[in-house]
Amino acid sequence: MFSKRFALTSLALLSLATVLISLIGLMPGEKFSLPFTEDKPVNSLTGIEGNDGPLLVVKIDDTTFAHPQVGLKSADVIYIEQVEGGLTRLAAVFSSQIPSLIGPVRSARISDIELLAQYGKVAFAYSGAQRLLLPVIASANLYGVGANKFGPQFYFNDPARVAPYAMMLKAPELLTESKSRGITPATSENIGWKFGEPSDNLIAIKSAHVAWPASSYDAIWSDKEDRWLLNHNGKLNLDSSGYVLGPKTFVIQMVSITDSIYKDKVGGVTPFFATVGTGSCYLLRNGGYSPCVWNRPSEDSGTTFTDPSGQELTFEPGQIWFALTAKEPVFALDEMQDATNTRSK
Repeated sequence: MFSKRFALTSLALLSLATVLISLIGLMPGEKFSLPFTEDKPVNSLTGIEGNDGPLLVVKIDDTTFAHPQVGLKSADVIYIEQVEGGLTRLAAVFSSQIPSLIGPVRSARISDIELLAQYGKVAFAYSGAQRLLLPVIASANLYGVGANKFGPQFYFNDPARVAPYAMMLKAPELLTESKSRGITPATSENIGWKFGEPSDNLIAIKSAHVAWPASSYDAIWSDKEDRWLLNHNGKLNLDSSGYVLGPKTFVIQMVSITDSIYKDKVGGVTPFFATVGTGSCYLLRNGGYSPCVWNRPSEDSGTTFTDPSGQELTFEPGQIWFALTAKEPVFALDEMQDATNTRSK
């Protein structure tokens, strides 16, 4: 009886071992991995769990009248840009998530063409553009999916807001209609920055103040939320749901800002900010900042970030904001954290 039971047990173990070996299928020199396990997809722009998807970029009003904004919590990357009169406007990049509504949507600017070229042929959503700029947008390497082409079925004014700070975009419906018209935006992919541990030389700060002639942002570090919480023009930057906007990584990218040949409808000169070339920057993450150098050799290439010695700097996985400015930021140092770091050395 014992020998029969032993034989049956041995046979069962042998069968199990055979199945495991066939499932694992190890070849000489291969690493062991459990069967049926897969790495979950990671979005290339944020470094967090999520899919790469068609790239939709939306121009968002950033005046005080436009706040609270809608849909920005779902953006992968957000750029703060200077426009006429020293005000700011946002270019929000979406790929991993497409919210049902985004806005308030505003008009395109000449600098957007150069900035967005590094992403490939994106779908570019905007309310309109200066007359002389429209043919330039039409000939650029992007899909113009603005209100002038798609109309009120997808772009509509929120009756609770005052125009021109009221236009909302039905983003999923716009992408569906775009696809039916043969528009196939590029899929998000890595365009230069990478993700990893912070620099050993991270300088601890409480906050950073970034200013333009008629607008400002403050990035305030929150240990509790493990991200930067943003103030806009001195007030907490809440979106329409009450969420405080703010990223894991906030990059202050110093750029050259000059007058372009374009003007807005009241005669204000449109500034042009150059995002091809090289320049200084400040990479904010994990409660501190690292002085850095950005480099983008051409419109078609992505943007990389190194420390002043040329060593690559990495981003914290999560949403990323870029503040494109010509004015140096002002940092409030975290003296307590610096003192702790000094004692530990």
